[in-house]
Amino acid sequence: MADERLTKLGDFIASQRKLAEMSIRQLAKAAQVSNPYISQIERGLYKPSADVLRAIAGALGISSEALYRQAGLLDTEDEERPTAVEEAIRLDSRLTTEQKETLLSVYRSFTGSSLSGG
Repeated sequence: MADERLTKLGDFIASQRKLAEMSIRQLAKAAQVSNPYISQIERGLYKPSADVLRAIAGALGISSEALYRQAGLLDTEDEERPTAVEEAIRLDSRLTTEQKETLLSVYRSFTGSSLSGG
């Protein structure tokens, strides 16, 4: 459903904003959109354009693709592809193989991902 997707998008943006320790006002200023507009997006009341999503992503320091996927603007056919988090864990030379496997297992338990091996 479109409404559910907008709600999830809004929740995702709100959680990223909170993780970045930003107020709605700070995010709005950084993304160059109005406070009420950000508030409506976070509450799932409005579907932002790709340009607005790009501006929000830049302000939050996350990839535009992450927001595009949340908004349904990108195909989710690549869902079986490892995420950036999984790739980062695999490529971190400071971690042992056992540590990598443990981190991947914990990450997948939180996200519900079922990718195997690595």
